[in-house]
Amino acid sequence: MPPEPATGLDALMAPAVDSTPDVVDHVALARLYGEPLFAIPQDLYIPPDALEVFLEAFEGPLDLLLYLIRKQNFNVLDIPMAEVTAQYLSYVEQVRRTNLELAGEYLLMAAMLIEIKSRMLLPVRQSDTGEEVEDPRAELVRRLLEYERMKLAAQRLDALPRVGRDFQVAHAQADLSVETVLPAVCPADLRDAWAAIMQRARLNASHRITREQLSVRDHMSHILRRLSDVRFMEFTDLFMERIRMGEPAAVIVVHFLALLELARESLLEITQAAPYAPLYVRLSYTRSA
Repeated sequence: MPPEPATGLDALMAPAVDSTPDVVDHVALARLYGEPLFAIPQDLYIPPDALEVFLEAFEGPLDLLLYLIRKQNFNVLDIPMAEVTAQYLSYVEQVRRTNLELAGEYLLMAAMLIEIKSRMLLPVRQSDTGEEVEDPRAELVRRLLEYERMKLAAQRLDALPRVGRDFQVAHAQADLSVETVLPAVCPADLRDAWAAIMQRARLNASHRITREQLSVRDHMSHILRRLSDVRFMEFTDLFMERIRMGEPAAVIVVHFLALLELARESLLEITQAAPYAPLYVRLSYTRSA
């Protein structure tokens, strides 16, 4: 048969049952001898100095009020003021016992909650203008929603990586010595450099004109002596002799002028056997065969 429950001194000496759950999914109510307490014991004596309430869990009256609403899944736009006010006042009473200075800020919010609760108990009256009277909870709802937005934004900012907490900034000093490496010169580079020099030298080239004494009379005498030994001479042969001797173009021009001057003076004749046939030169005073 099952053992009888211990009573009296035996109950006090019996080991306490560990009420700490294996998985913590909600906020601890207090700390008992250093261990988190998630439920209020029903049959266990707790010394007054053993129970420590987490006052630092809330950052202000709005934080506490928002916690009470969200924990019980209340609609923030339709807050049950009687229930929330009672829970809030219970917490403020605990704060007042331990820290009266800290409780002052919470007492101000408590007064506001009591005022809103009282106004909601009064019958609803229309305003003088006939417009519907604003809900007494409207101002509190606006403050709660604005505070919740700011709190969520602060949590997102706190989740960002932070220098010194999540990572460290590395500092490194690079001691680099730069050494200039001269390129190697190949034969192609020398060829290109020389070609550039020659191209610039051609831009500075000058042409010097010298005066050369050429006598048409001397060339006339030379032609007469050359034609005196032959009956006919082809026109081009008369000039090719000078070209083969390496005479410059100026001498060939003077030689041609001498030929024209002899023809003008009728000392020689220029003939051809048929149209488009080669030209021939002969002396005018030589008898033809």
